[in-house]
Amino acid sequence: MTKSTAHRPRSRRKLLRATVPAAVAASLVLVPLPGAIAAPSTGAVIAEVYGGGGNSGATLKNDFIELGNPSGAAFGLSGYSVQYLTGTPGASSQWGVTQLTGSIAPGGRYLVAEAAGAGGTVDLPAADASGNLALSGTSGTVALVSGTTPLTCKTAADCAADPRVVDLVGFGTAVVREGSPVTGASNTASVARGSALADTDDNAADLKSGAPTPVNGKGEAPDLPDGGSGSTGPTEPGTVRIHDIQGATRLSPKTGKTISGVPGIVTGVRTYGSKGFWMQDPNPDADPATSEGVFVYTGSATPAVKVGDAVLVTAKVAEYYPNYNGGSQSITELTNPQVTVVSSGNQVPAPVLLDDSNIPAAYTQDAAGGSIDNLPLKPADYALDLYESLEGMNVQVVHVRVVQATDKYNELWVDARNQDRPTRRGGVVYLGYDQPNPGRLMVQSLVPAAEQPFPQLNVGDELEGVTAGPLDYNQFGGYTIAATGLGQVWDSKLQREIADPAKPSQLTIATYNVENLDPSDPDEKFAQLAQGVVTNLRSPDIVTLEEIQDNNGAVNDGTVDASQTVAKFLAAIKAAGGPAYDWRSVDPENGKDGGEPGGNIRQVFLFNPDRVSFTDIAGGGSTTAVDVTGTGKRTSLTASPGRIDPGNEAWNSSRKPLVGQFSFHNKPVFVIANHFNSKGGDQGIDSRFQAPGRSSEVQRIKQATVEQAFVAKLLAADKNARVVSLGDFNDYQFSPALDALTKDDVLRDLVIQLPERERYSYVYQGNSQVLDHILVSPTLKWHDVDYEVVHINSEFAVQASDHDPQVVRIKP
Repeated sequence: MTKSTAHRPRSRRKLLRATVPAAVAASLVLVPLPGAIAAPSTGAVIAEVYGGGGNSGATLKNDFIELGNPSGAAFGLSGYSVQYLTGTPGASSQWGVTQLTGSIAPGGRYLVAEAAGAGGTVDLPAADASGNLALSGTSGTVALVSGTTPLTCKTAADCAADPRVVDLVGFGTAVVREGSPVTGASNTASVARGSALADTDDNAADLKSGAPTPVNGKGEAPDLPDGGSGSTGPTEPGTVRIHDIQGATRLSPKTGKTISGVPGIVTGVRTYGSKGFWMQDPNPDADPATSEGVFVYTGSATPAVKVGDAVLVTAKVAEYYPNYNGGSQSITELTNPQVTVVSSGNQVPAPVLLDDSNIPAAYTQDAAGGSIDNLPLKPADYALDLYESLEGMNVQVVHVRVVQATDKYNELWVDARNQDRPTRRGGVVYLGYDQPNPGRLMVQSLVPAAEQPFPQLNVGDELEGVTAGPLDYNQFGGYTIAATGLGQVWDSKLQREIADPAKPSQLTIATYNVENLDPSDPDEKFAQLAQGVVTNLRSPDIVTLEEIQDNNGAVNDGTVDASQTVAKFLAAIKAAGGPAYDWRSVDPENGKDGGEPGGNIRQVFLFNPDRVSFTDIAGGGSTTAVDVTGTGKRTSLTASPGRIDPGNEAWNSSRKPLVGQFSFHNKPVFVIANHFNSKGGDQGIDSRFQAPGRSSEVQRIKQATVEQAFVAKLLAADKNARVVSLGDFNDYQFSPALDALTKDDVLRDLVIQLPERERYSYVYQGNSQVLDHILVSPTLKWHDVDYEVVHINSEFAVQASDHDPQVVRIKP
């Protein structure tokens, strides 16, 4: 299966809670060390120390040391260590050492798990480093050290003079400390640094005791009972409000801080996946850039609140990137919450209406490929900034059209902006990198299915009335309405298309991505795909198939033969009333063509021998390059079927083009079946990097260049050669890859001849777009070619494949 922007498997494992990863090799910056601890740390600091893990009364099983990075650059930890010394060291006392690796991201955290006790019930989140230091629950010293050799200092003055010491925390009655030791550590309390990870070199001033709140480099926190730390929740509002936490950029100015008594009204509760609730301040500030809503993350614990509760929350602020490596936006969250319900039945803040009046036409600020995280939000100017300024707030859309059908995870996309470019059948069409259709929003539901089943809707259907709920950001898409109520369904009665009939004199050639087809797939899938070929495509003379897997599918045992897969499909076509197709293909090398591991996907030619003949020419193979021989009417392939330059590095871990020579009415036709490399690894159009990177494009340009040269060689041998190149190119008609493929006009992309509102074969994140193409050589003139995309899958909740097939009718 291929996706138009970064394609990833959509498994529904527990969602990863991720801030910037602890190790980002490309951005490691070693921060200069202070000469001694007498100079406050400007890079990494010790953010929290807990020595009560597993002791009597403790909830957590392990001791831990948490590091933080208040700077704007990553802090590399290779060659560093954290070290521990007893509170009152004697002559034989020695520093214990835990070595560190990786780095701490700007504003990020880094969790070091230490020794476990016999008690406790809750595990730490996955640690970034682990050791076996047994910290005292009440008194001791922890140091962050440049080096892994144990320190030898045992007084505050000697340690201050050691240039290897980056930061040091003495707690309880510790002899070794900065300034005065911080007090209050116990079996149930850690000592943690306060606002902005400030370091004044006075432990008593910089750190305070409180409930342990460990957070790792991914932003994960432990799943504590009752959605909190087990401590008593706040009883009085603090001075910080949600808009102070959210700030006027995408990143909270209070990341890493524990904030006491944040007030709000619960607007939505999520009891599945990453559980938690949204709350909103009913008393907003005057700044439209600062959101009044925030998500309170309770991990696997079901929140003990309901919509309309007025709550006070004490929690640590974190930035969660649902897909950091994919370039996702971040979500500002409150983690490790202690929650007090003050009252119930309160009116929730009125939702903000999203429509033509306030969704800007411009999509995002441009940072020349850099991050927009720290740019001041301009919600009146840019759609992504508007959505970020409303993150976590109650929003609504009214009378919206569905632009991507309900998927198996009960998600769909709507468009709230009427000015976005419509398709002929109710979607919105993607016509350029600068035309992303800013009104697209995903819709999920917080309402239990027993109360309101999620509707199974197709493109063009509508949600009438109000659909409302907190505005979230989804790791598989963009900004998402987590709906507490859905509008009424209006059914557009969308029908699957049937291709126009061909004339007897026309050769019909189609392409169809059948989405990882193998014999273990249900008979129903084979029947639906066969129906598409026979009824909707009208049994074309030639069909090129993409994503035909080997005989045992994803079983990775070296099997590459796909004869059973093809035979089962041909039988399904025959059962659907279609012709007795013959077929040709070339088995790939095991594991060399990408796709699902073990599946060995490949392209296959089907052809109707009653209408067209295949010119078999021996010599083709998985590693043998096909060539061109002869000139003029004697031009021929050296192997048919064959593969185009399979040893070229352009095809590494990707499908090689399959070329075959056919004869129709005694005229040769050269057909190339394609499946270029996927867009996996590309940053989404809603990325925090703008303009987003398209790393996968580099390989597709190389692939297009190789194929263009092959077609040019065919045309050099016979300028009137009839060439049809088709398949899943995994790129757009306006992309550099398609520009490379059509260079010097050796091929013409037929999708360009369609009206703009019909240019799509796939729907992703609400955008109807082109991934599949049919291209023809110059001898096939416009008036000799009838072309259409046959919409039978991409717009429907029930799909046989995620791609729409295409067909061309030509007069050779």
